[in-house]
Amino acid sequence: MNENKRNTVTEWIDPDDAPELTEEFFEQADEYRGEKLVRRGRPKSAGRKVLLSVRYSPEVVEYFRATGEGWQARMDEVLREYVAHHRAA
Repeated sequence: MNENKRNTVTEWIDPDDAPELTEEFFEQADEYRGEKLVRRGRPKSAGRKVLLSVRYSPEVVEYFRATGEGWQARMDEVLREYVAHHRAA
């Protein structure tokens, strides 16, 4: 027998020893449709963003953070407007 192959024979396990199938179990379980794994969470965006490390002045960061949740998206929108305005010129 080939030494690299593992013994795939498993011992019989009593079904009474199996964990209870609760709602929590099914919430954590992977879901498949046919052969395809259904991903959880937010779907991937068609317009992906680039992860980048940038340094801004403290005043700029404080201003946008003070606007509340979503401040980074608002900062992105301001920069997009700037690019659109200057690209047209």
